[in-house]
Amino acid sequence: MNDFLSTIDTPALLLDLNKMDANIKDIVRFAENAGVNLRPHLKTHKSIKIARCLLEAGAIGVTVAKVGEAEVMVAGGINDILIAFPVAQRTKLARVKKLQEKAKITVAVDSMEQATLLHEFFKNGEPLNVWIKVNSGLNRVGVEPNEEVVELAKHINNLTALCLNGIFTHAGHSYAATSPEQIEKIANEEAETVLKSVKLCEEAGINIKHRSIGSTPTFKIAGAIKGITEIRPGNAVFYDMIQVGLGIATQKQCALTVLASVVSKKSDRMVIDAGSKTLALDQGAHGNSSITGHGYIIGYPELVIERLSEEHGIIPLKHEVDLKLNDRITIIPNHACVVANLFDTYLVYQNGKVIDEWKVDARGKLK
Repeated sequence: MNDFLSTIDTPALLLDLNKMDANIKDIVRFAENAGVNLRPHLKTHKSIKIARCLLEAGAIGVTVAKVGEAEVMVAGGINDILIAFPVAQRTKLARVKKLQEKAKITVAVDSMEQATLLHEFFKNGEPLNVWIKVNSGLNRVGVEPNEEVVELAKHINNLTALCLNGIFTHAGHSYAATSPEQIEKIANEEAETVLKSVKLCEEAGINIKHRSIGSTPTFKIAGAIKGITEIRPGNAVFYDMIQVGLGIATQKQCALTVLASVVSKKSDRMVIDAGSKTLALDQGAHGNSSITGHGYIIGYPELVIERLSEEHGIIPLKHEVDLKLNDRITIIPNHACVVANLFDTYLVYQNGKVIDEWKVDARGKLK
């Protein structure tokens, strides 16, 4: 174990700055080579400092899931934000209107009813930028890439308070892929969904400037297809065991880990101070089946965090291990996005030394 880990109170969220920087450089290099813009999703890290790292590296703006996340980022000086969520409640729209005074805000739209509500709310002020979200197979939000997308585009085009300038999708079902071939197929369908939707809209006389795809497992495939103009990976800044299981990343690329301590050791089990309120219960977003247990213990691949209660992680012992009370273990989370949201701060370290502590600024901003 690194000596500096022995002085850290646990459980703690550790961020390896060298690995994160390498991941960011890799994303930016791909975007530059593919000739696409980078608008990373911040739901993974929820950090103003990490957002600035991405912008300084070459990102043109950021993506968020919630208005609350957008408010945090605007307060942090970030001025180009896509809210990739179909916002329609008046209380949220009032907050979006305030954000427009300080930043360029774009809102996802996936129905004529929502578009009409947005128009009514913004008709006496600055027009609102909107992007249509299309469904590329995740079957969550989004219109279908057929006449449905054209009907919505025509409807928006007739609403003077809205400015339609983008179509986007998110192939989140790639997280459930079982082979590289399946990921490639999903990625191609992701890009095709956007490009088909754009073509249909432009045949109807509606120009679409931005053609955006997301999803860490697919962005290097879909983002390389001619006609796509933007990528929105989120998890790729950290990576995690889901990405490792998919073959998208290696364990050595995982920049985010959880440090935990042994709090009890019995003949048949060991207990750590990292339970569901630390590691989360997510063993695989959208059905990924490559995951064993609740995180990977570095240096002890034979140990499995088999079950979690709120504050306890239980590891069955089938043979003796060289871990005793108060010893530390380092865990790569299954799903970095939900784990980061459980902590107040990242302990940032570099070359075996803690160099800073960064806030998880938008933690808990669910509204």
